Amino acid sequence: MTVTKLLRPALAATLLASITACGASSVPDVPAGTTTGSGSAETRRSANPEPVAATMPDVIGGNAGRAHEQMSSTIDMVFEDASGQGRPVDDPAAWKICNSQPGPNQQITDFPVVFGVVTVSESCEDTVPE
Repeated sequence: MTVTKLLRPALAATLLASITACGASSVPDVPAGTTTGSGSAETRRSANPEPVAATMPDVIGGNAGRAHEQMSSTIDMVFEDASGQGRPVDDPAAWKICNSQPGPNQQITDFPVVFGVVTVSESCEDTVPE
């Protein structure tokens, strides 16, 4: 398998993130001296990469287990008991999401993403304010 084939998914994800980011330009930021081709991705890497901006989906009221399955491969996330009881969230599928940081439809620029959750039998109305 060539380097080009290996880099295609990463480049596609980067392009998609830059297109959907608020106010992002469709023109990539590439230094004038950088050549294009299979080696160009290596030359653009930064020693301290910034988090990729993505939009937080609206998962409020949804199952934490499903959110974890859908987002875990791309986003570092934490589930916290929103009831104020400090219970560990060992099985996200048994919990529902009451709030998230960042909120729905906001840019994710910092990690981890934090979800405030309660067990599925509880109400989000009984949560402790953030």
